Amino acid sequence: MSKEYGTDCLDFSELRSIKRERPLAMEDDKIFVTKSFLPKFEDYTEILRGVFERGVLTNQGMLVQQLESKLESYLAVERLQYVCNGTAALQLALRALDLQGTEIITTPFSYVATSSSLLWEGCKPVFVDIEPEFYTINPNLIEDAITPNTKAILAVHVFGKSCAVESIDAIAKKHNLKIIYDGAHAFGTNYKGKSLLAYGDVCTLSFHATKLFHTVEGGGCVSLNSEINEKINLIKRFGHVQDDHYMLGINAKQSEFHAAMGLVNLRHVDNILASRKRICEWYTELLYGYVTIPHSQLGCQWNYAYYPVLFISFEQREKVFAALEENDIYPRRYFYPSLNLLPYLKETYSCPVSEDIAQRIACLPLYHDLLFESVEKIANIIQETVQGTKLRTSVHNVVAA
Repeated sequence: MSKEYGTDCLDFSELRSIKRERPLAMEDDKIFVTKSFLPKFEDYTEILRGVFERGVLTNQGMLVQQLESKLESYLAVERLQYVCNGTAALQLALRALDLQGTEIITTPFSYVATSSSLLWEGCKPVFVDIEPEFYTINPNLIEDAITPNTKAILAVHVFGKSCAVESIDAIAKKHNLKIIYDGAHAFGTNYKGKSLLAYGDVCTLSFHATKLFHTVEGGGCVSLNSEINEKINLIKRFGHVQDDHYMLGINAKQSEFHAAMGLVNLRHVDNILASRKRICEWYTELLYGYVTIPHSQLGCQWNYAYYPVLFISFEQREKVFAALEENDIYPRRYFYPSLNLLPYLKETYSCPVSEDIAQRIACLPLYHDLLFESVEKIANIIQETVQGTKLRTSVHNVVAA
């Protein structure tokens, strides 16, 4: 990683005094932004029995292969590579498309892994602002950012809602650019009747424990191109098969233990999606007029991965957070900060829409067994805190549900 993206901006003497990030561990009297789904212990250990009998723990074992096949079927995609995490999935996609060291247009409104993956592979991220209604990259601004050095677009399906995929595809074809979609949030989202994961040269996934489908740690790469798929398969296994070495690779494989968790959790994912949908509907009804939520592209069937809300100001958001935390409720400033403001970037970019939304955004608690009473309590606190600044526009006013 080049020096300009390194650690020169840090004062390590100050790091020891920084408060550690709050753990995601659940406590009975606290409501956190998320809670990992766990299957019955007996169901998980029953699958693990075969691992102990076979003695194969990793290296593309039987359970990993089964999970890849079942995910392809469930998600209606032809090819999926199961890898160690969503960040590695992005790096594998960049390598498989031979993009390391190039200039790539991307969004400032995402988790930091989107841009850090680019920097780690020696790429130059060029930030383009987002659409104020959707919070995804604004396709109308992409062409102005293209230079002779631009080789790809890395867009993010934010909160599980689709980018303007047709517009991005048209721009990419016009300028001969590759497309990577960061679909870390997009498990189960469909767009115009097919999986959202089927768009782009590669779409990546995260199966982290905080996601609606998880394998504790894990990720995936989806590509409709068989050659790209095979390159990812090789790169994640050090670039060789037995004694035949084909290309530079890394270890991005997953274990049988992680795959076992995925296989059990996949049995429950329809119920998980249904419960999250119901909880989101409760929030929407109770918070009508008090907050705004991002619109959905026409034709997007959302997966209810998160419940993001936008307050009218930074001050209002912080006031709401303080009130919620007084009641042991812990939402998250997600995403914050706008990535174009990261202190270790070499160049500066102005992305006023992303910067503004990052100052006002919050993701409310959302997980499979969150009770209506808890949702009602959260909504009541928000209502009381923002009373007097109720929005005129409806939270229901979305392009498509």
